[in-house]
Amino acid sequence: MLETTESTGGIYLHELHRGSVIDVETQSHRYRIEYLGGDDIRISGHPSLCPSPVPAHLRGSLGPGGTLQEGYVGRGLRLSFQRENDELGVVTSPITDVWEEHA
Repeated sequence: MLETTESTGGIYLHELHRGSVIDVETQSHRYRIEYLGGDDIRISGHPSLCPSPVPAHLRGSLGPGGTLQEGYVGRGLRLSFQRENDELGVVTSPITDVWEEHA
């Protein structure tokens, strides 16, 4: 099957089906996120934090002033996630684009 992608301004996790994949490009890295349900994801794309897919919890996106938009991944915001068994969360550089992959 051929995979295509659709660029969006942002994606709410609750609108995805389990197994959906989104690509998130930030100013520094490109992340691949597999949605597992709830706030559970598998994420890869950072050379030291998640070079291969690791289980994590997606908190959402941080806007100006640190306002968290739970369960949302959107352009111009910073992705916030927490790897399983890790006390500290991760906040990325600003998101420049978001794609949902379609098979």
